[in-house]
Amino acid sequence: MCGIIGLVATSPVASSIYDALTVLQHRGQDAAGIATLDGQRINMHRGNGLVRDVFADVDGHFLQGNAGIGHVRYPTAGCDSPEEAQPFYVNSPFGIAFGHNGNLVNAEELKQELFEQERRHINTESDSEVLLNVFASELDQRPGARLRPEDVFAAVAGVNRRCVGAYAAVALIPGYGVLGFRDPWGIRPLVLGRREGPKGTEYALASESVALDALDFTLVRDVAPGEAVFISLDGQFHSEVCAENPQHNPCIFEYVYFARPDSLLDDISVYKARLRMGERLAAKIRRQFSHLEIDVVVPIPDTSRTSALSMAHELGVKYREGFIKNRYIGRTFIMPGQEERRRSVRRKLNAIELEFKGKNVLLVDDSIVRGTTSSQIIQMAREAGANRVYFASAAPPVRYPNIYGIDMPAPEEFVAHQRSIEEIRDFLGADELIYQDLEDLIAACREGNPAITHYDTSCFTGEYVTGSAKDYLARVSDKRSEQARQASRKH
Repeated sequence: MCGIIGLVATSPVASSIYDALTVLQHRGQDAAGIATLDGQRINMHRGNGLVRDVFADVDGHFLQGNAGIGHVRYPTAGCDSPEEAQPFYVNSPFGIAFGHNGNLVNAEELKQELFEQERRHINTESDSEVLLNVFASELDQRPGARLRPEDVFAAVAGVNRRCVGAYAAVALIPGYGVLGFRDPWGIRPLVLGRREGPKGTEYALASESVALDALDFTLVRDVAPGEAVFISLDGQFHSEVCAENPQHNPCIFEYVYFARPDSLLDDISVYKARLRMGERLAAKIRRQFSHLEIDVVVPIPDTSRTSALSMAHELGVKYREGFIKNRYIGRTFIMPGQEERRRSVRRKLNAIELEFKGKNVLLVDDSIVRGTTSSQIIQMAREAGANRVYFASAAPPVRYPNIYGIDMPAPEEFVAHQRSIEEIRDFLGADELIYQDLEDLIAACREGNPAITHYDTSCFTGEYVTGSAKDYLARVSDKRSEQARQASRKH
């Protein structure tokens, strides 16, 4: 999962892109980068680390220009070195800087095709560089020396024909403008914003609406599945759907965990969706677990707070903040490495003993993935004196890999893999375990926008909207096994 931003303004954009990336930092803490267009020159700086660290020593005058793009990176398979920090750049045609959120399923096939048929070399292990080169190759085939919006849209149509997977992308093209496009399944989010500047209309594209809010842009709409949006350097707006029969299947995990609660994605309030998740989970507890004597509902900070609050209200039980979070520790789920996640839990959270001692506590989290964090938090609650510890997840059991940009490639990493609910409960050490039903999760999101009839729920069901993923998953598993062998040899 990554965060992207693109801007075309009437004044320098570097500081605005920086501000937007800090707001999108929750989507990726591994690397960050900005590219701006100063005349015909692309100025770019990128590196590993948080936004504030990557740009701590960068002279703002270096990133001149009224148009630019930015990226924060979340590490997925094959994406773990400084060279994979984005934006990427390719020299031909025109020179293009590029940022991507998502994951291609057929990247290996495309890489071979690009090398053998189109004489393009991919220099990293990142599928984002593959996506950039597919777009550049398609654009290179357009006739004429001048680039027209219809040429850009034809190139995106070529990308949509060739690429399988999830992609929301922004591109900076010298002499022409900023492009944003979204995959034909609409898996990854991309929103469009506009504001009236002192010298004319300005446009922004971003992963979440909260980035537009931070820059005082008005949310216009979401970029549609398969749609491309092109804003020229003089502020002219162009858009076109560049895919045949696009299908809207937004990733439901965005609403569960990744997106900020103050964002609107596909016209759904993430905050309200999470409130409804809590309400539906409370209804399940009343139906199936009415025997539980719950004294207090305690959220696992931060993402589950909204669901836990509505749960407590519906159940008529006290809501209490039982864990204090260390703000200087990143999001545990997206940390690069299981051991780092394990060590970070107790550095990240500290229990308030008086909220646990002698009480039957219902802990609420947004989801349970590997179970490492959950089991340690349950143990912390017991050590703080809890009488009984119940655990509720606002999402169903995560049993299958997500192949669209979330770092879940190995099924054996999931606590729910080949385990019953009772077995998961015992593994975690909880007195009771309650999962959200998938139908209720979908309903909680759909209520915000009934026009969306399907969601990507592959990590819960194993059904992939882009088709079978067996070969891809086998390759990822082999790659991870080889990386593990190399790591063990180093130690």
